Amino acid sequence: MTIVINLVVSVLTIILLQVLGMVVFTLMTPFKDMDEIKKGNVAVALALGGKFLATAIILGVAAYTNTSIWHMMLWFAVGYVCLIAAYWIFELFTPGFRISEQLQKGNVAVGTMLCLVFIGTSFAVSSLII
Repeated sequence: MTIVINLVVSVLTIILLQVLGMVVFTLMTPFKDMDEIKKGNVAVALALGGKFLATAIILGVAAYTNTSIWHMMLWFAVGYVCLIAAYWIFELFTPGFRISEQLQKGNVAVGTMLCLVFIGTSFAVSSLII
């Protein structure tokens, strides 16, 4: 019975952290991500999908390598801060335009690049999780 309870608590924690991560990411943009996706904005969909996959990668590795929920949450927080930092660093390396404006305009190149920045960062950060 203890195994089942631990599993349920772990799954619920992962879902809660994933949702929390996505809420924070959507608050970082001046537009409503889901409204843009409803309009067919592929750039925003790529960026949001990359964020979702990146947080899932970090959560998966954190859950796999830690037996404690608290350690998993701590490593997720570390990884999540790195993802946010990656966004702002990417913004610094594109001084000619603002990422959020390009995403809202539907610039698929920027959406794809941001997606890959998030995924790449999550793989790199995940390799550090112990």
